[in-house]
Amino acid sequence: MNPHENAGIDALPPLRESLAAHGLLARKAFGQHFLLDLNITRKIARLAEIAPGDRVIEVGPGPGGLTRALVEAGARVTAIEKDPRFAPLLQDLADAAPPGALSVVLGDALQAHEAELSRGEPAHVVSNLPYNVGTPLLIKWLTGPWRPASLTLMFQKEVAQRIAAHAGDDAYGRLTVIAQATSHAASVMDVPARAFTPPPKVDSAVVRLTPRADRPSETRLDALQKVTAAAFGQRRKMLRASLKPLCAEQVIEAAGLNPQARAETVDVAGFLRLADAWLAAR
Repeated sequence: MNPHENAGIDALPPLRESLAAHGLLARKAFGQHFLLDLNITRKIARLAEIAPGDRVIEVGPGPGGLTRALVEAGARVTAIEKDPRFAPLLQDLADAAPPGALSVVLGDALQAHEAELSRGEPAHVVSNLPYNVGTPLLIKWLTGPWRPASLTLMFQKEVAQRIAAHAGDDAYGRLTVIAQATSHAASVMDVPARAFTPPPKVDSAVVRLTPRADRPSETRLDALQKVTAAAFGQRRKMLRASLKPLCAEQVIEAAGLNPQARAETVDVAGFLRLADAWLAAR
């Protein structure tokens, strides 16, 4: 995008002024914390490696801080916002942006059909996710039929740590295994609580996930979800106890795992072998 194409966006008032003009405050019920620092939102857009013309889906744009940065980067953005109070602000941004750069969809991202919103094109997801739906949305994007080209997402820091953890870490769990079986995952940026309005009680972090070439098949991924749900559902128990409702001890051994091991010590490759052994035993 040429600099002069951003002239309309540059003429918009600062985000704080726009929020004040519309009398808007964050709603706790929606997990809202506004990121108004455009230096931070522009950095997130750079970390997402968005190129001019890329199609991007953003969830929970709120007043549009990250949205502005994505439009400035030349993206074609579809912003999904559940809170209709922000429709006027986002429409102001759409009107100021180059033609076709921003479309706003009012609705629940958990119910959204991303393949339709992206018009069948490859699309990246870049979002400062509302805290209360971040994990369910990530699972949807990692395991659902629609596959994003990449995911660059802000979470509460403890969730980000779970996604990027290693076997044996305190943060290692089911979310780790599913994320890393389907994607290359890394925490790429910390964002302190004071960067938000209002400040949340915890710091945040940005995680970048790119699809693995050896992503499990749908059947294998479904099996992985089942065995990890059982194993981490009682994570302090040995595998032979936590997996007993699902499979015999011989299945654990067939996967090359110690039935006396606990879930947090089994790496992603081990859980994939366990999923294969469970499928073979059915």
